[in-house]
Amino acid sequence: MQRMIELIRSSSVPATLMQAAARGALSVSPAEMIEILVHIANHNKVFGQQARMTLAGWEEKSSLEAAANPQTPPEVLDYLIAPENLRPPLLPALLENPAISDATLTSLAGRASREVVVAMQASARVQKSPAILHVLAENANAAEREATQLLEQASRAEHPAPAVESDGPASPEEEAAVDAFLAEHAKELAMEGEKPFQPLGGIHEFELPSADTRMAAEESQAEEPPAAAAIAAVPAQAAAATAPRKAHVHKKLHSNADAERGSALQKISKLDVKGRIQMAMKGSKEERSILIRDGTKLVALAVLESGKITGGEVEKFASQKNVLEAVLRQIPMKRRFAKNYNVIRNLVANPRTPLDVSLGLMKNILISDLRNLSSNKEVSETIRKLALKMYKTKSDPNKKSH
Repeated sequence: MQRMIELIRSSSVPATLMQAAARGALSVSPAEMIEILVHIANHNKVFGQQARMTLAGWEEKSSLEAAANPQTPPEVLDYLIAPENLRPPLLPALLENPAISDATLTSLAGRASREVVVAMQASARVQKSPAILHVLAENANAAEREATQLLEQASRAEHPAPAVESDGPASPEEEAAVDAFLAEHAKELAMEGEKPFQPLGGIHEFELPSADTRMAAEESQAEEPPAAAAIAAVPAQAAAATAPRKAHVHKKLHSNADAERGSALQKISKLDVKGRIQMAMKGSKEERSILIRDGTKLVALAVLESGKITGGEVEKFASQKNVLEAVLRQIPMKRRFAKNYNVIRNLVANPRTPLDVSLGLMKNILISDLRNLSSNKEVSETIRKLALKMYKTKSDPNKKSH
């Protein structure tokens, strides 16, 4: 049986069916419907305008799937990436789709609108392509400072620096980033430079248990409840052989973690604000996890500027209630963090996140998380009500869908 797109290509359907196709009203899969609409938009003078209007308003989920799928027909991808047809929500997926050539993206970079310039700057693929970066830097819609940054990125892409360990020595780029941060905030630093480390939630949360306390806890964990002993079917000899090794590993890991945190705390407690900023941007994951809670805003925000910070760390920070509101406000302003769905979800579900920030992020929340959010007693009533309203809207079976 021929697919509908093949019949339409061969002009084997009546005008009434073509009209329905141009409105997106055929009973075919979303992927085939998009392919049909693009064909009509490109090749049919009678119904082409209607097809273009339908595509412009086509539901986002299947449009995104088509934009991200390397198997999507080239004609469809060419249509979606064309500046005159481009829908901003689809651009990130299109930019990373390997089926779209670098030449196409280079051409787009030369005539991109301001909104497209911003999106292309955030693209991991674009950041690795000197050719695209050079053209993007010459775009009239790129600000002078952005053009300079793009040319620097192009130079780094052409001559990549050797990889460094995530918590290893600071690179020249990191040193430059620290210097730039200190220069940008010189006035604030002059006023707060002597402030000691005072974490939100109090220093007691970082205090390490004594050796006696740790030993008692480990012995308690090692004791097996009577009920569990009755149920267990492991031979005594095997249990005896494995238990000592497991206990030793547990104690060793626990000891190493305690030592690492204790060492980090000791170093941090001796530093002034400038020293803590430098550690926040150049230090280890353990040091960042402590400094994100620094009551001095400059230090906490410096953690987010670290080139070593990972998405997993930011996901955790986004859910913490013992960080400054300024941190939670800053996280979604960083493009690389704003593209991480777990970060956005955690921010919205965090009662400490400023209300205006949460409301601005709600449009990105998936239906399953909207349902959970609508019954989350920790967040504000405003968030719960909006989550419930959005959940009902997205889950309404009678809602018109293409």
